Amino acid sequence: MATQTMRSRMTTYIEGMQREIVAALEAADPGAPAFQRRAWDRAQGGHGVSCTFTAPEHPASVLEKAGVNISMIHGTLPPAAIKQMAVEHASLAARADASGSLPFFAGGLSIVVHPRNPSAPTVHANYRYFEVTAAADGAGARDVVAWWFGGITDLTPNYLFEEDVVHWHRTLKAACDAHGPQLYPAFKANCDGNFFIKHREEHRGVGGIRFDDLCDEPHTMLPDPTAPRPRTPDEIFAFVQACAGAFLPSYLPILERRKDAPVDERKRRWQLIRRGRYIEFNLVYERGTKFGLATPGVQAENVLMSLPETARWEYMSELGTEEGSEEEKMLEVLKSPPREWV
Repeated sequence: MATQTMRSRMTTYIEGMQREIVAALEAADPGAPAFQRRAWDRAQGGHGVSCTFTAPEHPASVLEKAGVNISMIHGTLPPAAIKQMAVEHASLAARADASGSLPFFAGGLSIVVHPRNPSAPTVHANYRYFEVTAAADGAGARDVVAWWFGGITDLTPNYLFEEDVVHWHRTLKAACDAHGPQLYPAFKANCDGNFFIKHREEHRGVGGIRFDDLCDEPHTMLPDPTAPRPRTPDEIFAFVQACAGAFLPSYLPILERRKDAPVDERKRRWQLIRRGRYIEFNLVYERGTKFGLATPGVQAENVLMSLPETARWEYMSELGTEEGSEEEKMLEVLKSPPREWV
């Protein structure tokens, strides 16, 4: 039997994770409608499946909006893109000055959950695999020229419950530590630096982990190149599986604790204001949003799936400025240097 390619292994994995996560979210919200499933094809090459939830007619649902999407696309990279990627991948350097294009494959899993209750945090995750191959030979075979994995997940609460944040980071740290002691500190710091709304001088949430360009080449996010870390394709794939597999254990207990918390008009206002900040980050700074919308044949609805269904912008709102309030407590964390939660 022929050995499975990494693209086929990643495709099989994210298909299974999509089914598992959707089933778990539906089980956490049994009185609500099921997620909507929609398969789609990309004219330029590839396909995907979107599983989305929205239920404005069910105001008692645990979730307000959510999506668990997968995509497996392929096509060709123009020389300019190859040259840009060669900065991080030495294996592409010899091809960066060539005039021709190269085939690529990208497969990924994207998750966002916006709960209805203001005490329950929003969560986001994305895990992906990218490879560049040489042009097919006469038999149709392709040699992989460069490959890498990326991943990111972060938690965005409206109100601070420290035990929730500790549980979140402890679960992610355990997933990382099994593959090397330097992974969690480095990838947490990278995530903290990424989710910062510069024009507000505040972080979007309480962080998580973020890594990109993870392959067998030296990695700029890791301070000690000699320290243990996953290096081979199999080792890095196992690490990505551990991180993606930590999504439900890290988030579902928090959702369960907060989904039935008391709600009033003030808390709902604050939730919608915080969602406005979430939108500001995604539309102004988020690299994935910009890349997605610039991709030919893009499914724009899938790229913008991460945005909440409702949000609010108040001019000079008093919420968050009142001394001793729960809103001020949350904002103080977001405007301070990131904490070490575990």
